Amino acid sequence: MAERPSLLIVDDDPLITDTLAYALGKDFSVLVSDSRKNAVNLVRRQNTPPQLALVDLGLPPVPHRPDEGFALITELLAHSPEMKILVLSGQNDAANARHARTLGAADFVAKPCEAAGLKKLLLHALQFRAAEISGVAAAKSEQLIGASPVLEKLKSQISQYADSPFPALIEGESGSGKEVVASLLHHLSCRKEQPWFALNCAAIAPTLVEPTLFGYSKGAFTGAVANKSGYFEDAQEGTLFLDEIGELPLELQAKLLRVLENGEFQRVGETQQRISRARVIAATNRDLRQEIRNGRFRADLYHRLSVFSIAVPPLREMGEDKMLLLEHFSRFYAEQARLAPFTLDAGATELCRTYRFPGNVRELKNIVIRLTTKYPGQRLSVLELEPELEPTPPQDAQAEAQVGPPADPQTLIEQALRHLQRERAFNLDHMLRAWEQGYIEAAMRLTHGNVSQAAKMLGINRTTLYSRMEQQDRK
Repeated sequence: MAERPSLLIVDDDPLITDTLAYALGKDFSVLVSDSRKNAVNLVRRQNTPPQLALVDLGLPPVPHRPDEGFALITELLAHSPEMKILVLSGQNDAANARHARTLGAADFVAKPCEAAGLKKLLLHALQFRAAEISGVAAAKSEQLIGASPVLEKLKSQISQYADSPFPALIEGESGSGKEVVASLLHHLSCRKEQPWFALNCAAIAPTLVEPTLFGYSKGAFTGAVANKSGYFEDAQEGTLFLDEIGELPLELQAKLLRVLENGEFQRVGETQQRISRARVIAATNRDLRQEIRNGRFRADLYHRLSVFSIAVPPLREMGEDKMLLLEHFSRFYAEQARLAPFTLDAGATELCRTYRFPGNVRELKNIVIRLTTKYPGQRLSVLELEPELEPTPPQDAQAEAQVGPPADPQTLIEQALRHLQRERAFNLDHMLRAWEQGYIEAAMRLTHGNVSQAAKMLGINRTTLYSRMEQQDRK
């Protein structure tokens, strides 16, 4: 009997989760969670991440807003980029649907939804997931698609740096394809027959990073029932890819630096020195130079990691390559689904050319998958394409009001004087909390629920932002 595909259902309504688990349990191995935090912890405990996920946007502690659902989409894809996520939500306005898709959700389904229709959508998503994995495996040694100047520069750097034993740092926005570049650096190198290991530093609990990287001895901590090697040991002379390196805890940065400098490391709970000859490739969507200035990243580690530095361009800078990629994915997914590919008329083509793709290549893939499923073999106009795209925010900065305290201290004092004279029941704590809540809400909206990017925008680390959001929710 074939093993059932795994499905994570996240909803805070037990009636919905129980009903869906019963209706879909015959075809899927179902995991259930009622919050973002519990869902992430549940996924981390699995030996293999779920292949599929059904995610409600309105989750506690703020079920009346979609923020938790948006953040969960980001965190699940950080943990498992191959996971296909369908949003099943009562918050079904067009803006929420577009935000979810931009973040990487495969599709958006409004509640209520019949189990038969949901099963069909999940099986379609599973089919496309299998196609993507097989396509990646087949294309590991191929060149990137496109001929724009920025992509030609990227190809040249990959070719130039592939065989080097020294670390490389890949920088770029979420969804831009940093992991693809890392994979090419390995598979185009003399190490291609050696092991490849990847760890997403943002997708694993901080307490598990050290034993995962360096291994541990029996009894080193609760649950360590046997000796176990880590990624540095298992990679041998292959490649270790550390994604979202900016999320690595400071206390572990020193230990990583030591491995990079002389290859030496110790398993957790051991004193024996071991040697690693693996090549380290790191990636980040953060500005590590700013992180250094803010005291959240070691300067010496940054300089060691960035012996070779590669910038992955966002899709909006790739010119006509956007259309080449769209055509490539359209043919690929249509072939995998045994459907005729869709085409775009002149208006839809121009709309695609001018769209900025805030979710980059990941967003483009999901748009193509949805259009392939909905309109096989059809010629699409703006009418069909526009609902799949996120509206472009207004760019008229001069029309926006100046916010925040003035830079001049005297002006700030005068402003405060007027405020205190005007307010009879002034409360400093209330005012500061209101400002903080407003800026956190704005950052979460601008980054579509991506906590790491919101923290970067606010100039604080991700842990601090989580803490402040939790404090606000308790008040």
